[in-house]
Order: sequence, then C-alpha cells, then structure tokens
Amino acid sequence: MKKTLNYLIVFFLISAIVVSGCSSNTESTGGNDNGKEGSDKTNLVIAQSADITTLDPQNSLSTNGDRVFRNMFSRLFNRDSKMEIQQELVEKYETIDDVTWQFKLKEGVTFHNGDPLTAEDVKFSLERVMNDESLKEYPYFTQIKEVNSIDELTVEIVTDGPMPTLLRLLAKSGADVIPKKYFEEVGLEEFQKNPIGSGPYKYVDWKRDDRVILEAYDDYFGDKPKWKEVVVRAIPESSTRVGELLTGGVDIATDIPPNEWDRVNGESGISLINGDTTRVMLLMLRHTEGTVTADPKVREAIDLAINEKAIVDSVLKGTAVPVQSRVPEGVLGSNPDLYDSYVYDLEKAKSLLAEAGYKDGLELTFTAPKGRYPLDGEVAQLVASMLGEAGIKVNLQLLESSAFLDVYNSKSNKELIMIGLADGLLDASYSLVHYTKERAAGQTDYYNEEVEKLFHDAGRNLNEDERVKQYQKIQEIVAEERPHIFLFQQGANYGVSDNVQFEPRLDEVINFSDITIK
Repeated sequence: MKKTLNYLIVFFLISAIVVSGCSSNTESTGGNDNGKEGSDKTNLVIAQSADITTLDPQNSLSTNGDRVFRNMFSRLFNRDSKMEIQQELVEKYETIDDVTWQFKLKEGVTFHNGDPLTAEDVKFSLERVMNDESLKEYPYFTQIKEVNSIDELTVEIVTDGPMPTLLRLLAKSGADVIPKKYFEEVGLEEFQKNPIGSGPYKYVDWKRDDRVILEAYDDYFGDKPKWKEVVVRAIPESSTRVGELLTGGVDIATDIPPNEWDRVNGESGISLINGDTTRVMLLMLRHTEGTVTADPKVREAIDLAINEKAIVDSVLKGTAVPVQSRVPEGVLGSNPDLYDSYVYDLEKAKSLLAEAGYKDGLELTFTAPKGRYPLDGEVAQLVASMLGEAGIKVNLQLLESSAFLDVYNSKSNKELIMIGLADGLLDASYSLVHYTKERAAGQTDYYNEEVEKLFHDAGRNLNEDERVKQYQKIQEIVAEERPHIFLFQQGANYGVSDNVQFEPRLDEVINFSDITIK
C-alpha cells in the first residue's frame, strides 16, 4: 500500500506550519519604476530564491550565479532560446584535425573598462579554469590540453583527444572570458570587488544576501542592451517573493512553488508562466568507509522507502516527474527507461535493513536546503517521514541557502544531503562526471571501475550513437549502486508582470535583453 493519503496529511500539516511562519516583509527595491508604462520603463527587477555566492564566474556552478554572469561576461559561444549553439565572440572557426581547433574572434569587442578583448584574454581565461583545481568549473575543462594565441584575434585550442563536447563546453558557465591585463594587475580579491566582463551589462554593486545591480554597457559589441539598469534580488522566502511581485516591486520572480499559484493566478496584472528544466532533485549518499550508507543494502532500503510519486503528486501538485537518473529528459544521452520511473517497496526496505543488521532501525543525518528550491524544505520533511516508516530515524538539518551551500561545498555533510542539480552542458557528460573517482572524492566517495572507463571512453567518442549508449549504461549502473538516489526532474515556474514579455528557457538562464516591454 502506497499510503499516499498519509503523506498528504503530513504535507498539509507541514504546509500549515510554513504558512503560519511566513514573513510579511516586502522591502521596496529602492528605485524601481514599475509604475511607469510602456517605453518609459527603463529598469528591470528580477527576484530569485537565493543570492549568488561569488563574483568569480569560473567558481560558481550555480544557476542563480549564471543568470548574472551570462549578462556580464561573454563566451566564445552561447545558446539561443531554443538551446542551439551560436557564435558569440567567434567570427568563424575550423577544425584542423581531431584534436585541434582554430577560432577567429570578432573585431571591436571591448571589456567594460574599454580595453580590447584579444586572443590573449581567451587563452588566459581558459587556462585558468583548466588548470586551477580549486575552481568549481575545473572538472569540466580538463580535456583541454593547451590554448595558444596565434595572433591578436586567433585562438587555437588543442584537446587531449577527440572531444565531441568542445563547442558545448565553450558555451557553458566557466568559459566566460575575463580581462587578462586587469585581472593580473588587481588580483582575484580586487577583481571580485569590481568584476569586469564584455557582456551587455556591467557591474555596479553587490549587496550580499540582498541584490546585484547591473547597468547597460553602451559599447557592447552586440545588439544594444534593452534595459538601463537590471536589479537581481535575492528573496529566499517564497511568500515574500510573490508579495513583491504583487505589489510591483519586481517584474519577474523565479521558483514560484505550487502553494503560491492561486495567489499569483488570482491577481490581475501578473501571470504564472511554466517551463521545463534540466534540474534533478536528488539525495547524495556517502559510500565512505565506516558510514552506514556504505552498505549497499542500506542504500537500497533508503531508495525503496521513498515514494517519489507521492511527493510529486502531493507537494509539487504534479509539476515534476519521478526519475532514476541524474541525466534528465532533454539532455543528450538521457536514458528513457529511467524517466518517469521510481521504485517503492516499504516492506522490502524493512527487510533489507534487517538483513544489513538494523532490524531495530538505524539513525542517520539528513541535510537539506530550505528556500533554495520550490518547497524543498517540505520535500525534505516528507522524505524524512517516509524513511521513518521504514525504521530509519532521521536527524533532519534544514538550512537556509548560504549555510546549506557552505556544508555542500565543504563536503562536510554526514550520510545524506539533498540538492537540486541542473545540466549546464545539455550533454550527459556534465551530469555523469559526478560518478568519476576524482569528482566523487570527499562527497560520495563513489568509485566503479566500469563507470570510470565508460565515462572516459565516451568523452572521446566522436560517434554520437555509441556515446549515448555508453552514457545510458553508466546511468543503469548508478541506479543500481546508488551514490545518488533521484527524486524528480523539476519544472520551472515564474511569476511575471504583464508589463514585460518573458519566455522561460530549458537551461533556466535569463538573458536580460530577451525580456521586452509589452
């Protein structure tokens, strides 16, 4: 029996507590001209559920950060609204052989301080992210062997073998081009106080845990920026975020949870807009020797105790899809057999725990965010309740976004941690790198020799059909060995003022100049 009714009761009790504790704080933006209509409106205000964590675009790995960096910095390539790769800084390019590429840069591109962007800047930026292991984007750039500046506007990239994902990589976060001369003059600390890029919007200010302010860069090499000023606010509490939307304090609010939909739909002048994402909500389990989750029977029991369909139906009102893979639908290499799929068997979960020596139950620590993703705290509490029914006592640590990221980034969590991860490359290699020994070290400590070989071989396989099969096999192994237990592929829900035209993207990035006044 799936006991969906019990979970609904638990969810409604949780919701009642959450609603009673909601803040009514609706701080004004301090300069928003939402009251103006039509062409008089020159500023755009966006509210998202968490603040950025850094102003270093190569050390972020955050959708919230990428929404800012995508507009401040330029890359050799980018993706359009249909997720097709387009040339951004590149005028033309060619492949010399299987491992050598040449890129001719556009003329007349300048950084926000007026310095021209040259091949040396591209070389410096890529060498930094492919060599500095401390940067969060580093694991994705290790296949680049060398970057050469042929002349002022010509860059040569040499990979360590055939690399089918190079253009995808050069279009993703971490491939942002930063000014070599300025960075070397001021150093990282000063650069983060006043970051300089070559994108359509330039940095003005970052009030930590509050907002990032950008303004139009008039000498941008592309189409003229549409907004004079853009403010990206961090408002973790969803009810406050919606409140700001209702009162005109923001134009677009991200991550509108289902329990706020009626509030948005019932108000004139704003609309709820839904979209797809590549984000998968999952649990990371330690395989580290000495932890209870190092036992495969315990990991399987945890998976079998969680009714993902009940979570999707009750908490998320059917706006997500249960999955058994980190590679979501819409990404090259996804495994259709693991989409809209879940395992749930409470009695078997109890039997496995008994076989593992925990007939009387076990205790573990479960860390989860609260306010970083829609209804993440409620999801975590329901997961804890389900595990409790199997005899697993859960010490649930619900942390606000910045505190949660501190635990996640320092890899200091205990047995279990919940996080939502998106795919910035739209290629299975981006997600599956988590299951390599190097990437898993200190986090899950997972290692499988077959997975390691499949991942390495696929990353150099120019036959796309074969590469997809290799990635699908990795997903089958991971679903069985459970370094991650997958909950659902998340949808995207935005609250949008009727004064602006906005279309969501699969990658959840927001290009400010794609947003227009109605």
